[in-house]
Amino acid sequence: MKTTILKSALLLAAGLALGPAQALEITLPAETAVYQESSLPGYQLAMAHCLMCHSAQYVQTQPHTSPRSYWEATVKKMKKPFGAPFPEADIEPIVDYLSKTYGAEGTAGK
Repeated sequence: MKTTILKSALLLAAGLALGPAQALEITLPAETAVYQESSLPGYQLAMAHCLMCHSAQYVQTQPHTSPRSYWEATVKKMKKPFGAPFPEADIEPIVDYLSKTYGAEGTAGK
């Protein structure tokens, strides 16, 4: 008990000696990468779900020759094990959008 009180007192004294903590303010630059607009349902889902964790630039840097299986594996990896919080039902439309817009199924792969 005395050791815990002594450690707490030392930490408090050290904190007071350093002065009050100041908040660090960081201003990030505006995002310039955007998902390619599409009428496919997966476009809106990608905007809603994927941008929570990473920018659209992540998708844009993937190989344009990637087949549907690549995009499916990637989206499923984001869901499990990475834990992206989107419904299982959204996987297929997102995969469809990505494979047709950024992969071998779309004009990007031709």
